[in-house]
Amino acid sequence: MGKLIEEFDTYRSKMNDRIMETANTNIKRFFALDTTSYADGALDVKTKEMLGLVASMVLRCDDCIKYHLGKCFEAGVKHDELNEIFMIANLVGGSILIPHYRRAVEYWDELNEV
Repeated sequence: MGKLIEEFDTYRSKMNDRIMETANTNIKRFFALDTTSYADGALDVKTKEMLGLVASMVLRCDDCIKYHLGKCFEAGVKHDELNEIFMIANLVGGSILIPHYRRAVEYWDELNEV
């Protein structure tokens, strides 16, 4: 596992555990809603994760981008599919996404080294 992935996964897990220690019912429900929304349904997991990645890019959330890149990798997204995801995100979000695009490609490259 590469350094970027290990650091992200460790921090995310640690802080999610910390949040859940003190979270109220509404926060716990929100986390559950997030989890169940990405489960298979009318759309499969792979499609939902690709949509999540586009939305994360457009919203410029690097943590969300990393999370969805990891889930896309697990769901079997291929490099050519990822390029189209990035194309749509950049089309919708504009050139301000280019720094996020760079970091996303770096993270994707590390995922593929595993």
